[in-house]
Amino acid sequence: MNKLIAMAVPILPGQTDHWHRFLDTLKGERLNEFKANREKLGVRERVFFQQTPQGDMAIVTLEGNEPEAAFRRFAEGSDAFTRWFIDEVKSIHGFDLTSPPAGGMPELCVDSGEVSVSAY
Repeated sequence: MNKLIAMAVPILPGQTDHWHRFLDTLKGERLNEFKANREKLGVRERVFFQQTPQGDMAIVTLEGNEPEAAFRRFAEGSDAFTRWFIDEVKSIHGFDLTSPPAGGMPELCVDSGEVSVSAY
């Protein structure tokens, strides 16, 4: 059964353009590495952009059998893609993916359950 975790990750002031270039690289020249990495970890990652009065945010979701474990395993990677990704995140968001997140992992608080989608 798939689980989903979501994290709101602040983008440091002045780093929004860098963040967009980072995502362009993930969707472009490093897409195959990105997909292979997430497949190896057993997760699907989705990222959203949110502007708020407190600053720009990235909303990151990981979906898979064990997304929390995949998050931890990713930080242990030593390949070139993982090192590059960790360096970019530290520069853009100001935190180190190789250390546990401050405050722990996200906690699911409400789930409406599966619903069927219909057109209005």
